[in-house]
Amino acid sequence: MILVLFWTMVLIIMKPLRYTTAAAADAGDGCLNALRFNLGSHITWPSSRIKCEYRASGRYVPSNIIHTRAQMCKDKAIVVSPKYKCGVPFTVGEISINVPSKCQTMTHAYPCWELHDECSCDSIINAVDLYLDCKGVLWVLDTGIINTISSPTKKCGPKVVGFHCESGTVLSIVQLSSLVFPTSRLQYITADYNSDGGAFLYISDAATRALLVWDVQSNSGYRVVLPKMLMDGGVKRDVLYLALVRAKCGSNFLYFTYLSAMRMYYIKTQHLQGHSSTGCIIDVGCKPGKIVVLGTDNGSVLFFRLHGENDIYMWNTALPFKPYYFILAQRGEDCRVATHVFPGYNRLMWVMESNFQDFLQGNVGCLGASTSVHPMMKPTTSY
Repeated sequence: MILVLFWTMVLIIMKPLRYTTAAAADAGDGCLNALRFNLGSHITWPSSRIKCEYRASGRYVPSNIIHTRAQMCKDKAIVVSPKYKCGVPFTVGEISINVPSKCQTMTHAYPCWELHDECSCDSIINAVDLYLDCKGVLWVLDTGIINTISSPTKKCGPKVVGFHCESGTVLSIVQLSSLVFPTSRLQYITADYNSDGGAFLYISDAATRALLVWDVQSNSGYRVVLPKMLMDGGVKRDVLYLALVRAKCGSNFLYFTYLSAMRMYYIKTQHLQGHSSTGCIIDVGCKPGKIVVLGTDNGSVLFFRLHGENDIYMWNTALPFKPYYFILAQRGEDCRVATHVFPGYNRLMWVMESNFQDFLQGNVGCLGASTSVHPMMKPTTSY
């Protein structure tokens, strides 16, 4: 009875949710388990010769590959594997999700091998995040800096590449060099459209305490320097999270917070699009601790977890930012933490989880990190 009342409350509170957790899907547990995909260092190669060359030259080191972000386009998931260390052959890949899951899912270069040539600045050098907008354009944030954990090396300037997600055709290339400083650390990207149908990109620059805003149609952008108070409680090398929340009418909202900061904020995207950000930042409230923002449902629901913990919570942004309204969406798996929650295939909410902490500490073994992509599962016990 308690569980029935609990999930009734969830459905009422989360009514704007456009996608559903696996618990509400019309599928049995067996079908849902078939939608679990385990990603490791198994990738497809143009030829065995190229594989041997990459391995011999150190450009392929299986233990240095980890997947951190994903978006779904039709029946495929497009995943990001940042070049934290050397030996990552390509930094954006794709997997098919319309075939039964195997022990290890093969990852293919997206959209092709030719766009991952580290010697060409026309290629994708190091993708750290990606965002699929409402028109099917996949925006990939490329910092141009490789080996960011072991020995950071700048290969090219930062840019954003826009792809037609299904065909992989390059639609737009946005050079960001004019908006960054040598100390900049670009981390997250999201995209929105104005009333005229023009695309806008929003990118977090954690090191310089700024949001980068780019008007794709006019091919111009500017920086929004955030107030120092937004970093209260923060640390030097902190993470600046972004999450775009869509309203049913009127402006959308860009939520942001530093991992170690004490409060959550938002700004209406119409202010960012109109260069009128001063005085428009809204303090949402005090956080219950360090939170890792994981994503949204492409509507009004934001997903997050507490730092160092693996349970996933959801919050309807139409309600006050209070722990009372934080709903436990999924209990975490042992030894894995979620790095991304996103909507996709079969109108499900999906989760990307991995042994990310083990990877950072170099404890993943010769086969590399273990990453799982699967539908979000409801908790088996009440909150």
